[in-house]
Amino acid sequence: MAVLLEFSMSPLDKGESVSTYVARSLEIVSQSGLPYRLNPMGTVLEGEWDECMEVVRQCHARMSQDCNRITCSIRIDARKGRTGRLESKIAKVEQLVGKKLS
Repeated sequence: MAVLLEFSMSPLDKGESVSTYVARSLEIVSQSGLPYRLNPMGTVLEGEWDECMEVVRQCHARMSQDCNRITCSIRIDARKGRTGRLESKIAKVEQLVGKKLS
């Protein structure tokens, strides 16, 4: 089943700034080959259920190598037979409002 999966993962034991740890996760995301979008609060992946969950698993495994406490939030939108939604959902809303959105 095709999904859009948004996740946010960060260590709780590394202080206020965790961008170094987030960057390591984005290396894994980028190397996965799945379409994705980074946003200020997380990352959205598009792919099959197992593919997306494997990326999250790898990010967690990497972070847990030197982090003792990790928080992870995941939201999933699963829809049979639909792909390309990472782009098409935004394009549809932009069409309806009649302009490009940022």
